[in-house]
Amino acid sequence: MYAIVESGGKQYRVEPGKVFFTERILGKNEGEAITLDKVLMVKTDEGKLLVGKPYLENVSITGTIVEHGRARKVLVGKFRPRKNYKRIKGHRQWYTAIKVENIEVK
Repeated sequence: MYAIVESGGKQYRVEPGKVFFTERILGKNEGEAITLDKVLMVKTDEGKLLVGKPYLENVSITGTIVEHGRARKVLVGKFRPRKNYKRIKGHRQWYTAIKVENIEVK
């Protein structure tokens, strides 16, 4: 069984027991339970495919927040040839790791 869920403006494929990384979720601490309700699609173990328009109301995904952290640094540079001009800037994006416990179809 798997589901397509929307979180942080992006779509993720989630399965029970797996961990996925999404944009930082504020207001929740590590170890707390979280319910994801913006479910776009679910494929059940019987092979049945449920598609929402745009979301499914009768499906809920429960999980636990594993950690909050920052991703690896991405370097962005500007360079002008022959002008002795070079600028390097770095960015580290915040993320939240969520372990999916259960996908419940009501």
